[in-house]
Order: sequence, then C-alpha cells, then structure tokens
Amino acid sequence: MRFKGGVVWVRTDESGALVLDTDGRAEMKYRESDAKSYRPSPGNLTPDSGDGPAPPAAPGATASSDSIASVRKSSHAPKAAKAGLPGGAVEIWTDGACSGNPGPMGIGVVVIDGATRREAGEYLGEGTNNIAELTAIERGIELAGADRDDGRRFRIYTDSSYSIGVLSKGWKAKANQELIARLKRRLAAVPRVEFVKVAGHAGVPENERCDELATGAVQGRPRR
Repeated sequence: MRFKGGVVWVRTDESGALVLDTDGRAEMKYRESDAKSYRPSPGNLTPDSGDGPAPPAAPGATASSDSIASVRKSSHAPKAAKAGLPGGAVEIWTDGACSGNPGPMGIGVVVIDGATRREAGEYLGEGTNNIAELTAIERGIELAGADRDDGRRFRIYTDSSYSIGVLSKGWKAKANQELIARLKRRLAAVPRVEFVKVAGHAGVPENERCDELATGAVQGRPRR
C-alpha cells in the first residue's frame, strides 16, 4: 500500500483486509524488516495501484494473528502532481538528535517527491541539539535538490521551533550564526518554500521515522 506517496507494508488478514487496533488504526512499516511500526488512520492509506480506497478492516481481527503485506508497485500508479500546483509540494521531513546537550549528534531526513521517497541518517560528531536540527534541514535541502529555483514548491517539516524561528521568523541568533547564515542563503534561492511545525514524539509517522534515523546514527557512531 501507499502512505504519502511511498510504498509501505501494512498488517492484513488472509483476505487482504486491514487489521485495525482498538483505536481504529492500522499497523504500518516502511520496510518489512523494520522493528518499529506506525499507526496511521486507514483513510491515509491507499492501494499501490491507486484504484480505490484502502481495503476494509477485518471485523474482530487482531494484530497478533495476521501478517504484514505490501501491494507490489503497479505500472498504473497515479503520476505525481505537477510542481507548483496545490498538493504538489516536495515534502522535506527533518529531525536532529543529541545524546546529551552538548553530546553526540545525529540527523534524520525523509524527502517525499511525488512517488519518490529518499531517506538519510548521519552522525555529525559532538555538538548541540540546535546544531543537529539546523543541519538536518540543510541536508534535507540538499537531498531534495531544493537549493535551486526550478519552479518546484518545497515544504519543510520540523519539530524545532528554534529552527523555524531563526530561519523564517526573524529571531536573533546568539549562537550558530555561521550555520544559520549559510542556510538562509540557500533558502533565499528557493522562493517557493515554507516551514511546517510538527509535534515531536507524537506519533507523526514521518517525524518518527526521522527521529529513528537520527537516533540510529548516534547509536551507530564510531566508538573511541
């Protein structure tokens, strides 16, 4: 099935119907081998072919007895919306993690461009949480190719009020001035860009995935 344009794995029963929990949410993974799963609303899931709504939930089904399944990619999948049209913005999801503040830093980025999905996690070294959040945004811009004005619209999702404040609301930065100035220059080259504040650690699937990538980068860092 698809979630926000990307192919995902969802839990179904033997008939192919979605299995919902007691809150009416499905179980979803970005890869079958992922240990972590997410709980999207069935209304946010669509068949990979794009031919109709998500399969109905199996009455009385429970997650413990069913399997994770993914609909294979179809050659009839709907084309991505044209850039610049409503709903056609490239989504850049970012998050920074810091074990201690300051401490080891990691970043996670997910870019969704129509039917294309790209992910990145990176260990940055020692620093602060704010540096990690800002650097995640910079990497997202790079991964999406957003630092050039080619007519596309970009929407950057972050749970960092600090990043949104210093980059788009005129907050005065006492630290990280060089990094912020560099980011502002890059953003200035992209007239059609907006920031969206999301709640961190609140079950927002793409934000949770970025957090997973960031913390994984910190945990997998080289040890002295």
